[in-house]
Amino acid sequence: MKLAAIFALLPLAIPATAADASLSAKERDQLIQLLNDSRKEFLDSVTNLSDPQWRWKPAPERWSVGECAEHIVLSEEMLFSRAQDAVHNPADPDWETKTAGKTEILLSVMAQRKGKAQAPEEIQPTGKLTREEIMARFARDRDATLKFAQTTDVMLKEHLAPHPFPMFNPLNAYQWVLYIPLHNMRHDKQIAEVKSTPGFPAK
Repeated sequence: MKLAAIFALLPLAIPATAADASLSAKERDQLIQLLNDSRKEFLDSVTNLSDPQWRWKPAPERWSVGECAEHIVLSEEMLFSRAQDAVHNPADPDWETKTAGKTEILLSVMAQRKGKAQAPEEIQPTGKLTREEIMARFARDRDATLKFAQTTDVMLKEHLAPHPFPMFNPLNAYQWVLYIPLHNMRHDKQIAEVKSTPGFPAK
């Protein structure tokens, strides 16, 4: 099912009264937990792989584990940059209406790998990064994202940045950060699929 069709089925629950633009304790705790869980899931899935397992592709047009990992890293850097762009944009007084329902669809669709979308060219894997570079950048970037989630006191929800997909345009800074672990989990599932494909190297 296309993402647009899934989005159309979800209620756009616009609050009747003004909502708090800051993160609630529950939202912050959930975000931190997702960042930690997705990191553990990713590291558990790739740490003990051999180089042949890292590079093996199920088909010429499909990504290897290494390519999935590179995409995860490039995506986290891009998504965190979008969150920072949003933070530096002026607060939007109409943020509630413009971002209503989008947190729910991110939580419902991303990690579960519902719908299909073409990754923008800038975050498609190229094979130019070594395995060591990918893992080092993942560790560095996730530490930075986690620190931001733990410490920020910015009213994240009232700061917006555009998204290239019309149905997500725009997202607020909280939604951009939330996107990171959910996207990570989405591709952890893709890595699991690669590893379970017949022909995956035994070692």
